[in-house]
Amino acid sequence: MKNETCCHTSSPCNGERRGVLKAALGIAALGMTGGAAFLGSAGVAHAAALTRAERDRMTPGQIVERLKQGNERFRTGRMQQHDYLAQKRASADGQYPAAVILSCIDSRAPAEIILDAGIADTFNARVAGNVANDDLIGSLEFACAVAGAKVVLVMGHTACRAIKGAIDGAELGSLTGLLDRIEPAVAATRYSGERTAKNEDFVNAVARTNVLLTIEKIRNDSAVLAALEQEGKIKLVGSIYHLVGGRVEFLA
Repeated sequence: MKNETCCHTSSPCNGERRGVLKAALGIAALGMTGGAAFLGSAGVAHAAALTRAERDRMTPGQIVERLKQGNERFRTGRMQQHDYLAQKRASADGQYPAAVILSCIDSRAPAEIILDAGIADTFNARVAGNVANDDLIGSLEFACAVAGAKVVLVMGHTACRAIKGAIDGAELGSLTGLLDRIEPAVAATRYSGERTAKNEDFVNAVARTNVLLTIEKIRNDSAVLAALEQEGKIKLVGSIYHLVGGRVEFLA
């Protein structure tokens, strides 16, 4: 009767209090382990940022696998509960991102969200058409050679307006020069159907070619990154984000 009376009051009974305390301590323990969203599992609130030790323990291949798992959580609606304020505090004195992502500025393709990553998990560079120039390649070199990131992920996406502009030969101020960087992908794409910006299949085929050519350019133009890749310290990977369905298709 004692227990029954206790459980009908406004205060939790001893068993309930123990359960609440155990759950609270469990969440706190998860936060103290570090790793934030990048290393966690679905449905758990993470309070810490990725640490140097955690990042350094992972191989480039394992990091790519974490990125794939993050996209699967996003795609299936099982994203983690991010405590961004806690991650901000945890990373204020230092950052140890595992990957650097070169992606398009398209508002529908925010890399951190579609890969279910947290603050300080990834470096992020965004430019229309996910092209690489000297400044961007220098940023990738900083991310890997100086800061220790182990994966360079180039991410294009379907229905890309920059790709369409390059196909159409659009001209507009400085945008003209940017689209000129995509034009080689238009010419290099093998496609037997209608080669116009109105043909979404062709646009997506060019987007894929553009990603692969961007990776090739990074290797050719950066002796720093090429050497790190040859030594097995980093991995260069291409991908395409599918706006319909939310899947990130990894190309290599």
